[in-house]
Amino acid sequence: MPEAVDAVEMQAALLRLRRTSGLPVVFGGLLSDARHARIAELNGAQTSALRGLVISSGSGLGGKAIALSRPCAVTDYATSRHISHEYDAAVAAEGLRSVVAVPVVVRRAVRGVLYGALRTPVTLGDRTFDAVVAAARDVEQSLAVRDSARQLLAAGRERVSDPDAVPGAWEDVREAHRDLRALVPKVVDPTLRDELLEVCGRLASASGAKASPAREVRLAPREVDVVACVAAGATNAAAAERLGLRPETVKGYLRSAMRKLGAHTRLEAVVAARRAGLLP
Repeated sequence: MPEAVDAVEMQAALLRLRRTSGLPVVFGGLLSDARHARIAELNGAQTSALRGLVISSGSGLGGKAIALSRPCAVTDYATSRHISHEYDAAVAAEGLRSVVAVPVVVRRAVRGVLYGALRTPVTLGDRTFDAVVAAARDVEQSLAVRDSARQLLAAGRERVSDPDAVPGAWEDVREAHRDLRALVPKVVDPTLRDELLEVCGRLASASGAKASPAREVRLAPREVDVVACVAAGATNAAAAERLGLRPETVKGYLRSAMRKLGAHTRLEAVVAARRAGLLP
């Protein structure tokens, strides 16, 4: 389920945050609707007081961060005059004093909230504050990648069903294949990554092209990615930017792919890849 995968991303971000910031307690959760987040992930907590707590937009420190869509912090939670105090009992039970809350924002929509806390009332330094913000950005990036992956999966499945039904649809198929291939290395969830690769394979074979048994070609995943970019007319520099690689690395992958495909030019490599059923 997407929710379970999102929880894994949150757990990983909190673990990294505690290691990098030195904060003794970090916790957070994702929004269940537009106004409520449930604290589901904790690291360093000594009690279960915070687990399952539902934070409403505008209430407490986290609710304030959600409502304002920006980081908020207090030096002493219990005595702060800048927040409401609906959650004082749970915060006190855990012994938290200095707390920072950072919203997780994807495409201008708040999707969750991350907290870091100390059990002493001291002002959090810039380094600590920045670490919590960076952890929230990690979760944002993971959620954005997953959103894009699911959108592309839906589009890819639609295009692979009957690519000849709409004029110009083959260009859409090739674009969907290229976008999916570029996204695969960024996806952490293995189940979602396998889904992406499965649809990529279906898109690549949609033309009905079959590799000759005597000339079966096997390219490494990154070699396919590079040839797919070349097929779209991308330069080595453009392919490198799209795939998050160095131009020299792209050159190396392209040379290797061309050698395996028996191609002497970029165009020959694309044609051979399509004949081999590696590209749509």
